[in-house]
This record gives sequence, C-alpha cells and structure tokens, in this order.
Amino acid sequence: MANEPIENPVINSPFAEPLRHFRFSDAGITNEIAPGRRKSVYFIPIAKPKQRSSQLSLQYEQQSEARENRLINELREKVAPWRRADYPGVSYTTRRLLEYWQRAERERRLFFCQIEALEIIIYLTELGRNADLNYFENQLREANANATPEGHAPLPRIAFKMATGSGKTVVMAMLIAWHTLNKLADRQARKFSDAFLIVTPGLTIRDRLRVLLPNDPDNYYQRLDLTPPSMFADLGQAKILIANYHAFLLHEHTKAGKLTKTLLTPNNAASPFTETPGQMVRRVCGAFGGKKGIIVINDEAHHCYHPKPDDRKIKPEDVDLKELESLEEEARVWINGLEAIQQKIGVRAIYDLSATPFFLRSSGYNEGMLFPWVVSDFSLTDAIESSIVKVPRVPVADNTAQAEDLIYRNLWKHIRKDIPKGTRRKEDEGSEPTLPKELQGALHSLYSHYEKTYKLWEQARLSGATDAPPPVFIIVCNNTRTSKTLFDYAAGYEKIENGAPVLVPGKLPLFSNVEESGAITERRWSTRPSTLLIDSQQLESGESLSAEFKTAAQREIEEFKDELRVRYPGRDVTTLTDEELLREVMNTVGKPGKLGEQIKCVVSVSMLTEGWDCSTVTHILGVRAFGTQLLCEQVVGRGLRRMSYEPETHTVEMDGTTFEFQAFPVEYAEVYGVPFEFIPAAGKARQIPGPVAGIRVQSLTERAASRITFPRVMGYCHEFGSERLSAHFDESARYTLTPRHLPTFVETAPIVGETSFHGLYDLQQRRMNEVAFFLARLVLEQYFRQSDDPSAGFIGNPAATPVKPWLFPQLLAIVKTWLDTCLICKDQTFPQMLLIHEYAHTAADRIYHGIAHAMSAESRLKPLLHPVESVGSTDEVNFLTRKPVYLTNAKCPLSHIVLDSGWERNVAQALEHLPQVQAYVKNAHLDFTIPYTYQGQDRRYTPDFIAKVDDGRGAGDLLHLVIEVSGEPRDDKAAKVSTIKNLWIPAVNNSGQFGRWAYLEITDPYQAISGLQAFLENYRDFT
Repeated sequence: MANEPIENPVINSPFAEPLRHFRFSDAGITNEIAPGRRKSVYFIPIAKPKQRSSQLSLQYEQQSEARENRLINELREKVAPWRRADYPGVSYTTRRLLEYWQRAERERRLFFCQIEALEIIIYLTELGRNADLNYFENQLREANANATPEGHAPLPRIAFKMATGSGKTVVMAMLIAWHTLNKLADRQARKFSDAFLIVTPGLTIRDRLRVLLPNDPDNYYQRLDLTPPSMFADLGQAKILIANYHAFLLHEHTKAGKLTKTLLTPNNAASPFTETPGQMVRRVCGAFGGKKGIIVINDEAHHCYHPKPDDRKIKPEDVDLKELESLEEEARVWINGLEAIQQKIGVRAIYDLSATPFFLRSSGYNEGMLFPWVVSDFSLTDAIESSIVKVPRVPVADNTAQAEDLIYRNLWKHIRKDIPKGTRRKEDEGSEPTLPKELQGALHSLYSHYEKTYKLWEQARLSGATDAPPPVFIIVCNNTRTSKTLFDYAAGYEKIENGAPVLVPGKLPLFSNVEESGAITERRWSTRPSTLLIDSQQLESGESLSAEFKTAAQREIEEFKDELRVRYPGRDVTTLTDEELLREVMNTVGKPGKLGEQIKCVVSVSMLTEGWDCSTVTHILGVRAFGTQLLCEQVVGRGLRRMSYEPETHTVEMDGTTFEFQAFPVEYAEVYGVPFEFIPAAGKARQIPGPVAGIRVQSLTERAASRITFPRVMGYCHEFGSERLSAHFDESARYTLTPRHLPTFVETAPIVGETSFHGLYDLQQRRMNEVAFFLARLVLEQYFRQSDDPSAGFIGNPAATPVKPWLFPQLLAIVKTWLDTCLICKDQTFPQMLLIHEYAHTAADRIYHGIAHAMSAESRLKPLLHPVESVGSTDEVNFLTRKPVYLTNAKCPLSHIVLDSGWERNVAQALEHLPQVQAYVKNAHLDFTIPYTYQGQDRRYTPDFIAKVDDGRGAGDLLHLVIEVSGEPRDDKAAKVSTIKNLWIPAVNNSGQFGRWAYLEITDPYQAISGLQAFLENYRDFT
C-alpha cells in the first residue's frame, strides 16, 4: 500500500487507553488505521525526505530497526485485565487515589499515560508475591545488574518513558502522594516511604519542580487536584528535597595551595582537602534526619548511567568531544552520588522519568538502546495520536536539486564551515551580522511562516478569542558567537558610523528590539524587547536587561520578588542579581503576567535542551551539530507542549464504523535544522558493525608556539585613483539565480497530520528600490572607503574608516544598470533574493569588477576577507582519520599529518629538518583556500602546506610560505599559480594585517630540502 498524507493525526482520546493506531509498513507510516494499541518498540518515528515521484503521496523513508520492548508489552498484558477487574490487592489508600484520579467529574482529566504509569508501579509494588511478579522482579533485578560494573552494587531502578509534554511532573506528584499517604496510613509498610530526593540535571528544572512541594503556592497536588482535600494536609509530613546532580560533587572543605595538595595527596589517594562520599550524603540529605530507605526520583534520567565497561578510545567524528566528555562526567557524578546515598542511608526505589531513557553515545552502548529497566512507554507517536502534544513538522521536500539532502533539514552540514567559531570577541561588536546563505534562507523561510502564525494570533487576541502570550520562535546555536550574530541579525545592533553610535534595526521586524520613530538619530532600544539572548556569558553579566526594561517591567519584577519572599523567608530580595532576573525572564517566556510574557524570539546556546517549558513555542531553528538523536529529540521537545487543553469532539472511521471521542485540537510546531535520523522501521533487525580503529588528528596545546594563522580571502579588489566611476559589463558580469542550492519553496510534514508550505515570502515582498540601495551600499562599504592606507579598516572591520558617501549616486545608477541587464532569474526565484548576504556579495563583486574593468587609472590590489571569519588558524583542528599518518615533531601544531600520497612524508621531514623553518602544517581541515577564476567559474583550491620560516629578519618577522607540491599537469594549474602569485600574495602583503607571505612551488618532493634552501637563498629575487 502506498503511503498517503494523513490529514487527521488524532485517532485516540488522551483520557483512555489507545484503541487504534496507524499501521507501519516497510516503507513507513501509512494512513491505514489498525485496531488495538501499538506494541512498544524502541524508536520514535519522524518524517524523512520525500522521494521525487509522479504521485502526490508522501514517501517516507524509514531507517534503523524496530525492536519490541518485551518487558513493557508483557507488563501491559498483565496490568490491563487487573485494571478491568478494579485493581484487586491494593491498599485502601491506593484504591481511593486511583478512584479520585479517574473520577468522571474531574475538571481537568488526567491522561491515560499518567494513570498507566502509576498502575504499573502499583502492580509491581503492592500485589502479593506470585509467579508473574517474581518474573518481573527478576527481570528488573537482572537488567540493573547487567548495567552495573563489577565492584558496584546495582541500584533498584525502574524507568518510565513518557513523551515530552505528556506530564512527567504530574506523574512525580502522583508517586509522591501515593507513597506518602500509604506510609502515613501504615508506618510499618516497608514498601512505602515518605522521604523523597528528586534529582535534576540543572537549575532550570530544579526550580520548576518546586511544584512538587506541598507548601509551594503553585503545588500540583492542589492545582491539578491530585489528592482528596481531606488528604492534602497529610502530604505536609513528607520530606521532599530537590537538588541538581551537581550537589553530588565532592566539595573542598579546606583551602590549600596546589603544591601543598600535591605533597599531601599520594597518587590515586583520596584528597584530605575534599569531603568524603559519606560527608557529601550528610550535606545533601541532612534534612531527612534519621530516615532510611528513601525514594529517589530522577528527572531526565538519561543523564544517569554507568558506562559500558570496554576500551573506547575512538570517539565519533560527528560529535563535539568536549560535549561527550561533559556527558560522561555528568553521568559519573550522578550515578556515583546515588550509590553513595544507597550505601549511607539506603534507597527503597529509584524512579527514572524521561522522554528518552536511552543510553547516550558516550556510554559505550549503542546510541538509542533503551534502558532495560523501563516498565512504561508512551511514545511520541502515541502522544500525537492521542492529541497530547504538538505535532512537529520538518522539511520533506523543496525546489532544489538535492532531494536526498534537504538543506533546511540538514542545515548544519551546509553551513558548518562558514559559521563563526569560538566565543564572542570584542572586535565582533558593532560589525554587521553576516550569515551563510543557507542559514539566512532558512531563517527567512521559517520567519515568513511565523509571520502568518503571529497574524492569526493577533487577530484572535483583538477579537477576544485568546489572552495567551504571542507565539515563540527559538533558535538553538552552537556557540556564543553564532548566537550573538543571529541575535543582532534578528533584533538589531549598535554600530559606529562616522564616529557616532547608530542603532540598526533587526532584519526580522517582529523580532526587532529597535524602536524606529523617524530619523536614524531618534531610534531607541525597545523598553520591552521582543528577542532574548541567552548564554552563559550573558547570565553572568546580566546583558540585555537594560535600565529601560527594568523600569517598564517594574510590576513583574516586584511580583517576582514577592514570590521569592514566600519561597525563601528572610531573604533580602534587594540583593536580587541581574543573573537571577534574566533567568526569570527565560523561565517565564510565554507565561501571562510574567517578565517574559512579550518575548517572541529566544536565541540560545544549548540552554533550551531540557526543562525549559514554554507551551507557546511554534517554530524551532537548529544552528548546531546534532551528533546524537537524543539532542534532536530534546530540542524538538521544546516545541511539543500544547497551548490549549480544551477538549472537543473528534470522530474517526475504521472498517466502515464511525467512532466518536473527546480529544484536543491538533497543534503543530515547525522545525528546521534538526536532522532526525533515528526512527522506527518495519524491516528486519540487522547486525550493527563495531567501530573501526582510527587516529585522531588534533591541535596540541603544548605546541602553541607553533600556531599558524592565515587570512581567509574571499576575493580581491583595487583602489582607484579617479572618483568619476563608470562600468563595463560583459558576459562574466551576468548572474543567474536558481533554487539549485537554496530552497525558495519548502514543504514540511509531520509523521502524521497536515503538511505545510513555506517560502521566502517576506523577502519577495521587498521593493526593488530596496534591493538596488542595498547592493549600492554594499559596494560602497566593501570597496570605497576613505583612507590613505588601503589596508586600514576594510573588510573584517568595515566601520573603522568612513565610506565615501558622495560616490553613492554613481554606484546606485551602476547597480540599477546591472540589475536590468545582467541579472537572470530562473523559475521560482526573484531579484529580492539578492538581499541574502552571500548572493549580495557575489552580485557586489561582479558589479565591482565591471567598474574595475572600465576604469583605466592605476590601482592598488587588496584582499576581500571572509565577512564572518576573516582569520583562520590551526587552533581548532580535531578530526578522525583512517588514512596513514605521519607523527609530527614540535614544529607542527598538530599531532599528525594525513598522508594522502607518498610525498607528504618527504616534505614534512624536509620542513622538520631545515633550521630556518620555525613552524609548519599540512593544509588539511584548516579551510585555507585560494579563490580563483577558471573558464568564467569561481573556484577555490587548497595549497598543500604552510610554513613559517626565518629568511634573515629574525623570529619577530617570520615569512609565511605557502607551499604547493606539483602533481600531474591539469588544465586549471596555470590559473591557480597565476592567482596566488599575482593576486593573493600581493593583496595579502599590501593589507599589512597578516605579516609577510610568499609562494613556493616544489616540482620534485624528493628534493624538497634543496628546493627550500634555494628559495630562501634567492628570495629577494621573488619580491
């Protein structure tokens, strides 16, 4: 059966056990509705890129395998008849709670998945011993033992798998109420406890889980009516502690110098200056007093595990090593802390809750392997079919030529080389935010859809149909430089123009934090910003919480302070820091009457992965690597929480019969840049091959003295002697826009539900005059600045010298001529696409070359640098190779060089042998390229080596030598050599920014030493 679009994904009630499900075939999900509940399997399904075909049906490709979760399915088979028999064998208190949770007159009914999670743990805990329960108990005991290394005692863990947005916190509250009320009813019952330690992965979740404290003003027990009123007061007797796992770190109790610690701490011995595990337990659990046998609840429990005991020296190539190390350390601290607590005061049970209770890639297990102690599963597909969560829609088709590699879906793959690296730098401030064309296109395409969503919300608000805060667009970035660049692009920034500060509005009007009221000088920062930037640096500095913002939000700030007075009696709220206020803004995005109510866009560095709950998120853009499926699911999970919980009547037809039930209306979240790959398949299981051994090539900190930097040149330009401009445009000046490499039309689809169509509509609506003015301004700023020294202040720091504004009218006329005569727009493209930076720079370059071609005055050559990353270096090289390598010495900043052929070793040995060579590197994974033109096409080539040599001027003025080893003759070789000798080297040397550079071609790699020596002896002849 061919897959077809599924317009109505809701086929079950959220308040009852699923009665039907969409069938999966070998090709993926179908529109066939099968009776009964879907079996629990490993993977969460997601729409894959749609195949081109003559049919209009969705052709979903399914990857990986589907393995049945046998323990979960067996438990379901036992619990279902026990449920139908009205729970025989449970205590009076438990029966009263079960009846109260499921009574028909509840104002807000609990979800079936929440009830089922409690049913299963009640079934495993309260029923008397029998063959079935002994079987399940042995299964869980064996599962925990197998995941515990030798020398460690297994922990009594039981896990619940619940889709994000399906109410894990509610289940925690139900567990606490069930345990506490049963313990108070029978103090001798060892199976119950009234002492709870709730462990979280961070401060955000820790603060959010205060709703589990019965004395909290917003506690879930009363707010969601989880206990009969007569029982609520008893919950106050429970001891409930909430801590993030960092509390398990062993604190230093005595300060001492490094030398003292070294002398007094033998190798591998416990430090006498640090608390013992037992002391840590007393610090963390001291409020329990003498209580033993506590209950531990792990929120986001996938962070807590023992690594699989094996030798894992090879790390995956597509994952940040620092991130992997951080995950490993987090898991180690968390699991060791729980073991210390078990040993010191005893643990009755550990309940793990997570939407993704899978082993992480850093664990040594296959990524995506389910924790074997999971007993309850309500997957994302189940939650979608029951209307509990929003339905994520991802790109499945576009109008490029890359059907199998959708740009807006696999965004990072297409932009990672051009995205800013490292942390924010002072020199970045005030520079125009420039984005790779793929990222800029994705941002505008998703923003165009957001505009439509916002207008619908605005209409509903004005008509009184809703009082909810506006929809929220979130951007998750790889580092603080990228986040600040995107923030400036969307919200606006301040630059220096002609010696005075000027505010530049954001390119996305709904997200702009700049208020425009006429003249440029009258622009002001908004007192209630629409866009929020969140990263660790900002949390420390309180940046973007201006005095105006604090004044405008004084009422909300005072309410927050009042809330703190209730939470922490006696606290001096006048000492509230900007960091705490910023955290409050972040945590209250989308919450009426709170500080973050009016935020429409949040730009973040990895802070939106877990625990950040905002039901108004409608659009998500991922701008980072997603090396693990877990991270994909976490980020998308930020957009899964529903906005409306008002049920309505739904109908579904199956086998000619129409069924009617209560469920919620369908809601969607649009997702770009998050590449789901780990999905269910109906195919047979296959053996997964083990890792292949390899060598990691990386920068070495101990070789910092050999560090090499280089300019990232994008092109070349001339400084003219005359200011009467003219242009001559020939065939080379023509520019054709096609959707081949940048989608102008995108179709997004969920695993089930309606598809959606996106495009660059906000760009297409711009006027042509705006395009012409933009290009003329770009040509002016790139090529025509006031300076006696043409190396001062051009690309890379364009605001350092003022432009020549008197040339603008001439440039505008030239640009309009070029637009009329040289721009060609193919189907589904339009001239306004030139507002995308990369296209604009290409157009500006061709316009400028037309000017240079027509001008006969003498000119001086200078380089055009990359607008984002003008300087490259050997600092961040880190990759895995399975090719042969050469182990380098201290002259090379990298651990190895890769040997693609035999001659690289000879050249490396020659460079290490010559005393004049102070440092060298093979040009692999450096992104050091030379732009050149061949047969009318813009190309780039990669030289072989860079060396820093002493040509007689001493260590303070080393010569940078670009070395090319000639191979077989190629048609484009002359163009490459001519470009580097006649354009690249002179332009870089003229700039004066990067030291001295020269070029050497070695024709015989086996005579590299003599060739280098001859070059150095005759260097003056080259300059």
